[in-house]
Formats: sequence, C-alpha cells, structure tokens
Amino acid sequence: MIEIKEKTLEGMTFIDLFAGLGGFRIALESLGANCVYSNEWDEPVQKVYADNFGDTPEGDITQVDENAIPDHDILCAGFPCQAFSISGKQRGFEDSRGTLFFDVARIVKAKKPKIVFMENVKNFATHDEGRTLAVVKSTMEELGYTFYQKVLNAVDYGVPQKRERIYMVCFRNDLNISTFKYPKPFELTRHVEDFLLEDESMVKDLYVDRPDTYFNETEDNEYSNKSIRLGIVNKGGQGERIYSTNGIAITLSAYGGGVFAKTGGYLINGKTRKLHPRECARIIGYPDSYKICKSANQAYKQFGNSVVIDVLQLIAVQIGESLRGRYNE
Repeated sequence: MIEIKEKTLEGMTFIDLFAGLGGFRIALESLGANCVYSNEWDEPVQKVYADNFGDTPEGDITQVDENAIPDHDILCAGFPCQAFSISGKQRGFEDSRGTLFFDVARIVKAKKPKIVFMENVKNFATHDEGRTLAVVKSTMEELGYTFYQKVLNAVDYGVPQKRERIYMVCFRNDLNISTFKYPKPFELTRHVEDFLLEDESMVKDLYVDRPDTYFNETEDNEYSNKSIRLGIVNKGGQGERIYSTNGIAITLSAYGGGVFAKTGGYLINGKTRKLHPRECARIIGYPDSYKICKSANQAYKQFGNSVVIDVLQLIAVQIGESLRGRYNE
C-alpha cells in the first residue's frame, strides 16, 4: 500500500461491488473518498470485510434492487469473468444480460455515477476473441460513458509480483473528459525479501524438508524484477517450484496444489517454505493492521483472488487528476 499525501478524491462517494476483501475500498479511502455501499456474496469473505470495515456487505447482487443503492460518484467493481453468450453481434446492454456484468450495467443505468472503475483478469481483454471486452465497451458507451482500458502488471508499479490485470475506467460523458492516462511504470525497488515476516514462530510450520528437493545452479546474489527459480520438489509441477527472495513472487493463486500451493516455494535462510498469509497480504498491498481470515486455506484463496491495492491507488490518483483538470477549466 502506498502512502498517499494528497487526497485527490476528497469528498467523493463510492460503492464497492464484488468487494472481496475490500481492496478497492482501501485504495479509494486512502485518497479521501467515502464508501456508502458494499456487496459481496461469499460468506467467509463477508466476515473478513465486516471485521475490517465495520459493515457487512449485502449478498447476491442479482437480487439487489438497483434503485435502493445509495447515490454515489464512483462505482467500483472487480466482477468475475463470466462467459458472455454472444455471437459477435455486440448489441451492448442487451448482450450483457445473463452475466454479472449486467448487474453492474443496470446499477450504472439507474444511478449514473460520474466514474465506473472496474478490474478483471488479464485474459478478459482477449476472451472470446475480444468480443467480451467489446460488449463491455459498447454497453458503457450506450449508457453514456467514455471507456478506457489497459492491462497493467503489478511488478511495473512497485509490487514484487507478476500479476497482470485489465483495468477499465469510464467517465460519464457530461464530465467532458476526453483523455485519461494510466499511471506510468517505474523501477522496482522492493523484492520478496522485503515482505517477509521476522517472527519465526509464525512461519515455522511452513518449512518443507523433503529428500526429493533438487536445486539448479542458478546464482542467487543479484536482485531481479523477475522470478528467479532455484529448484524444485518432486517433478517441479505447479506448487512444486522453489524461488529466490531476491526476485519477485509468482502470481498468488486462489487454487492449485503442490507442497507450495498457492504461493510457490522460497529459499529463506537456507530452508524452503511457502509464504505465510500475512506475507501474501503485504505483497498484495494490505497493511499489517488488516485482519486476516483465521483459516489459512481461506486466507490464501482470498488473497489469490484479491486486487492489488497499490495499482488501484495509482489509477485512482490519475482519476482524481482527470477530474481536477475538468473542474479547473
């Protein structure tokens, strides 16, 4: 998480749809915005959200009356990537029916927020030969918004993890914002080692000592903005690879097996272990004050599904700058 000095979204309100652990909320609140509504259907995630923010998100968005949602300036949504049942007709709002994006669209249609800020997996950009993204774009344009999208990698924004996501920013047409610039990449200065826990008692059960551990001859004495594979356990399948803490983390995953499942393995003080949920939280951008799910399996899954807070913050700063440009005219 980045320390933001200038509250560029001060006084603005937002809603947090498909809220997950509240990454969007932390990012926008750090810029001075105020959350007026949240929605998340997963009950274990709802509990973690409530523990941290003091309110429990409403469930099943498909059953929510869009007119009952409070008015807001910014709609945030990290909606799941569902298959769109289309045949290339690209009829916008009509084609989005039956998908969870439709629930975003109907709320936008009813509440007309100034900005719609969405995030999804990288493959969303090319899903169904680009038709899915085309439907989202045409839907937002039909609803009266300009549409911007770009795939950004967290490692280009100070986060030592390869995590590529598509970020979509839409401005209501009457704001007359004709250009929007995503944040510029900058040099990585932190690596996995900078996010590790110092309390050995918290990670002692995560170490793996197996006879079928094999190391390669890769030198481990320089920092890198890529993952540095040092060896494997067993056959080296997913969740069986060992990396250096001088590089970046592999993409944290909500699913997958192997002895180092969901985080990958790392050589730390001469021993191999997977990352602790708190270390995953740090790499994603959650502060140490954030209360993690007590079930480690749930925590790993939740962080594997999470947005990267640092990247959201940087995009939100750019959103604020665009609005400032408009309001200063």
